[in-house]
Amino acid sequence: MGGVTASAPTLPRSDIALYGDEALANPYPHYRALRALGAAVYLERYDAYFIGRYADVFAALNDWQTFSSAHGIGLNARINEAWREALICTDPPLHGERRALFAAALGPRALKAVSDTIEQRADLLAEHIAARGSFDGVADLACDLPINVVMELIGWPIDVRPNLLAIAESAWNGAGPANPRTDAGLETLQAMMALIAEIYDNDRLTPGGYAAQLVEASRAGRITRETAIGLLAGYVVAAFETTIAAMASGAWLFATNPGEWDKLRADPRLAMSAANEIVRMEAPLQKFARFVARDATLSDGSVVPAGSWAIVCYGSANRDERQFADPDRFWIDRRERANLGFGHGPHNCAGQGLARMELVAVYTALAKRVARFELAGTPKRIVNNIAFGFAQLPLRAIAA
Repeated sequence: MGGVTASAPTLPRSDIALYGDEALANPYPHYRALRALGAAVYLERYDAYFIGRYADVFAALNDWQTFSSAHGIGLNARINEAWREALICTDPPLHGERRALFAAALGPRALKAVSDTIEQRADLLAEHIAARGSFDGVADLACDLPINVVMELIGWPIDVRPNLLAIAESAWNGAGPANPRTDAGLETLQAMMALIAEIYDNDRLTPGGYAAQLVEASRAGRITRETAIGLLAGYVVAAFETTIAAMASGAWLFATNPGEWDKLRADPRLAMSAANEIVRMEAPLQKFARFVARDATLSDGSVVPAGSWAIVCYGSANRDERQFADPDRFWIDRRERANLGFGHGPHNCAGQGLARMELVAVYTALAKRVARFELAGTPKRIVNNIAFGFAQLPLRAIAA
């Protein structure tokens, strides 16, 4: 993206390939190196400033007037144009008006009505995992509730559900810088938006579901067709794609940190704290771009110039040694809980209540039936410009 970079020489610079395969598969050493350089580091390959320290990421997420989403959240013009009606690409006050439509179905009152359904499904899932022993942490564990409960609550047609799962993660690649991976992601994103438009135009959503409520608002003239389709795309991400990533990451973290699993089994009340720690350690969405609308002064006094682009990195902030003690340690009774894995400020994740409910229900149920998890093979990470998680996670559950 073209940006005003005249002030770049006064700031630390790096030629790190942050969107290369190696960094995307294991970004944390790169984040640590960039944090050590400064609060903002100019990335020469991408003509953008990396912001990775906790204090500065927190401030940026809460200062939409400076770090604007209205210009888009990607490092290329195509995705920012394609998603101009998406909730994540708006600033207040418009953002608040649209989020109210989106979030009503995902708020505490609405979720209370489905908590029993989620807990019952979680119990069935835990019984199945404990009985079978070997399983895949993504396909067999993490996808269960999104497919069998959440897609039903949203009201997606049955025939499109497998397609939505398959394309949601890949579509995030479209938010990266210009490269073949981004180009492929943009094609996938275009296919996803076309599919959602077809569902909308042909009235194929299940009546009474969360998504149908958005369509009703559109038919009543409260929002446009394009806005409704953009908001419906948010359900693909907020309601299940990121939850799948977090659920699988939790299984991996418990398998590789058996002492933490023992803590949860001894005290299931730690399940909510564990859910937050999973998201801190393995943020499902690692970073988004923001347009810098005015000069931004960061915690070390450095200034990111107006007219430039910033990469605001949740994954780095959540491992910042300035904020968290022993930040690379998975610690379910950690005292520092102000992590940014669900975002913060106006754009905090609207689906985080549902995500936490699913994580708590599943790991509470598993703690009753599984003595420990073990790796049963070599995990395979996804390699994605924005999303972070596992493509395959071979595990073994030892029944209690």
